[in-house]
Amino acid sequence: MKAEKVDLKKQMREQKEMVNIVLDRLIPRKNDYPKEIHKAMRHTLFAGGKRIRPHLTIMVYNLFSKEREDLVWQAAGAIEVLHTYTLIHDDLPEIDNDDYRRGKKTCHVLFGADIALLAGDALLVEAFNMVNELNIKAELKVRMIADMAELAGDKGLIAGQMVDIQSEGKAVKRKTVDFIHLNKTAKLIQLCCRFGAYLAKVPASHVKRLDEFGEKIGLAFQIIDDILDVESSSEKMGKTVGKDQAENKATYPSVYGMEQSKKKADKLIDDALKLLKPYGEHANMLKEFTLMLAKRES
Repeated sequence: MKAEKVDLKKQMREQKEMVNIVLDRLIPRKNDYPKEIHKAMRHTLFAGGKRIRPHLTIMVYNLFSKEREDLVWQAAGAIEVLHTYTLIHDDLPEIDNDDYRRGKKTCHVLFGADIALLAGDALLVEAFNMVNELNIKAELKVRMIADMAELAGDKGLIAGQMVDIQSEGKAVKRKTVDFIHLNKTAKLIQLCCRFGAYLAKVPASHVKRLDEFGEKIGLAFQIIDDILDVESSSEKMGKTVGKDQAENKATYPSVYGMEQSKKKADKLIDDALKLLKPYGEHANMLKEFTLMLAKRES
């Protein structure tokens, strides 16, 4: 059966709208008591953003199935909620101390560091709750919750954040910056691929292939982000740029150099595209999405 040609930008607009509808329905209203925490949660969650992680979750699912999309929308929303918690905590004065995120004032600037901390905590818990409320078999639900805990916990995302903090202002080896990027960014991208594949009920071999695909594009995504922090502008990025260099953070350009960083990102993208080859034209949307990430300017 020939794959249907779909416009990537149009599909992403539609997916973003559906995920936002799901999030708006599941996250407490801003006037729910206590109001301040719910206002803070919703501020960062609905402050814009491309919804890259939900798009990837849905596209992996659609590679194999287009049935029960309500499930994948909620799972994709859960990952976005989890991602938003990390942004709120990243921006705190004690960590990156950023005043802007997605072109708007950060959570702690508007609500205070104490409430921002709690808002991030609440979103983290809510992400697990959203997966728990999926109408799927208990065995699959447990697997998804376990993967979320593993990839986002102290052996995954938080591990990357921790080493990132410890490496600030120090001369680090390449293996250290690799560890930071793999854990801080790539593992959450891998989670998107796993969730999409799990919900599509594909064999373990496909889950493994797409998990590797997620690692490749996740690393490339962060390398490109490091490059843009040097070469782009605050207007384009919607956040402060140049801070990584000013604070002597462990980034790919600072450790590998700009030319090698660009080459490494290009190779990761090429390797990711090769992993999609067995799916033929059915993976055209994922291929376009991957190339879009590689060419992004913000």
